[in-house]
Amino acid sequence: MKRYSAFAIAREAFRHHTGWERAWASPEPKKEYDVIIVGAGGHGLATAFYLGKNFGITNVAVIEKGWLGGGNTGRNTTIIRSNYLQDPSAAIYEKARSLYETMSQDLNYNVMFSPRGVMMLAQTQAEIRGYQRTAHANNLQGVTTEFITPQRVKELCPIIELSGPRYPVLGALWQPRGGTARHDAVAWGYARACSDMGMDIIQQCEVTGIKQSRGKVTGVETTKGAIKTKKLAIIVAGNSGDLAQMGGFRLPVESISLQALVSEPIKPCMDVVIMANTVHGYMSQSDKGEMVIGGGTDGYNNFTQRGSFHHLEETVRALIETFPMVSRLKMLRHWGGIIDITGDRSPILSKTPLGNCFINCGWGTGGFKAIPGSGWAMAELVADGEPRELASAFGLDRFQEGRFIDESVAAGVAH
Repeated sequence: MKRYSAFAIAREAFRHHTGWERAWASPEPKKEYDVIIVGAGGHGLATAFYLGKNFGITNVAVIEKGWLGGGNTGRNTTIIRSNYLQDPSAAIYEKARSLYETMSQDLNYNVMFSPRGVMMLAQTQAEIRGYQRTAHANNLQGVTTEFITPQRVKELCPIIELSGPRYPVLGALWQPRGGTARHDAVAWGYARACSDMGMDIIQQCEVTGIKQSRGKVTGVETTKGAIKTKKLAIIVAGNSGDLAQMGGFRLPVESISLQALVSEPIKPCMDVVIMANTVHGYMSQSDKGEMVIGGGTDGYNNFTQRGSFHHLEETVRALIETFPMVSRLKMLRHWGGIIDITGDRSPILSKTPLGNCFINCGWGTGGFKAIPGSGWAMAELVADGEPRELASAFGLDRFQEGRFIDESVAAGVAH
């Protein structure tokens, strides 16, 4: 693989850019692999990358029924933060945030990480108490956050309206090293690095069955034929339940659509990420000038990847009180992603009842921000067969034992 650099760009300019090679190969599947990862989204590709980088396991196939990064990885609002209350959550999200900071150098691919800061508005007295509690917990966890005053909020985001009639801004939980990254660049960067290690990324290849013998996985049936494997990792977000059913076990998850939209591009006016959980809306400005806006999940289970007007109207109506300028913008496009949510709003990284089969799911609305940390922890689980510290609290057995990691109660929202 040729390295990307300023010199490479200059060299190819003289060649009329005819010397660039494919970023990743598109091979036909081999008969057998050491590890098959189902799902070529950010989490699946990150798992493959860290299997190769940290453990030297490169006889790996990443199988995708659609196109690479075409699921939730390409359908999110790119927020990166780690200011969670519960210790296991803060640990894995902070690992992810720290890996994002060096990802462009590690992958030799610009993922456009922008540590612009993430601000979670306190608009009720209950939120003030909750975020102050989270700030104290974060300090103990080694996560840099602070609770700031309304005046500081206004300094950081001049376009905000502090004295809304229903929900005035009373302060905010501020994480200065949070931010955003380019979602498709993250997937492409991991894919390029995995392909360079000799791994196979197989697109347009749907898994139709899981083959097993004596309680252990032996391979998968796909639309491109049967493939043997020594280990199987299922990392397919909203379709996790379907794959688990093929393996003969059930998951405590439900699939729901999460919608978002972007406005027409405007001049730079906002260089932080704002989350307003009381009205359930969040917003940032992209590098192209679009206002990226998201809200809560749909109120019913579904598998749609299309937005719906009534839900987007509800989200924008809530944000207009805090950001009056939004009312004057036109919507450019909108979309939906299929997320899988657990009862405690925390993910599952776990062994399964099927031997040599591992599951990574249940990230809810927080999947993108977790990609590198999730991949790191999942690679440890797949390589060792047992979870290490990052993933140990997120096993399937916690639902039987009642040891929940309840971020919905802690934060009042699943993000």
